[in-house]
Amino acid sequence: MFLKNLSETISFGKNFAKKLKPKSILLLKGPIGAGKTSLVQGIGEGLSIKETITSPTFALSHHYQSGLIYLIHMDLYRIDNNISAKELFLEEEEELEANNGILIIEWPELLIPSIENYWMIEITYANQFGRDFNIYEPNFSKNS
Repeated sequence: MFLKNLSETISFGKNFAKKLKPKSILLLKGPIGAGKTSLVQGIGEGLSIKETITSPTFALSHHYQSGLIYLIHMDLYRIDNNISAKELFLEEEEELEANNGILIIEWPELLIPSIENYWMIEITYANQFGRDFNIYEPNFSKNS
């Protein structure tokens, strides 16, 4: 799917939020500046979250409780080993289960081998402008 600008990314996120159910996990892959956090902002709008959604690169995770569904937004960009990534994931997975929330993870590469049943969106820069989005529904197999 091709999205030409920030407005379309936000709008797509808002509509995509309807597909996410409690306890859904969404992994977002893409280069710096591709629009991962912008997509999460759109999903937040779709969930009626009132707080401003910002990148959790330095905090590692942000929790948003004001919407229709509890949202946990993780960013593993600064994590450099799978043990630390897995420890953080397990902590946030407990929150996900306890709050019937949705968990969105940016830079999930260290976790992919150990997570099952997740959505994944890969974002790449398009040729001239905009972004290409590849969307994988739960139960797909990227490793087969």
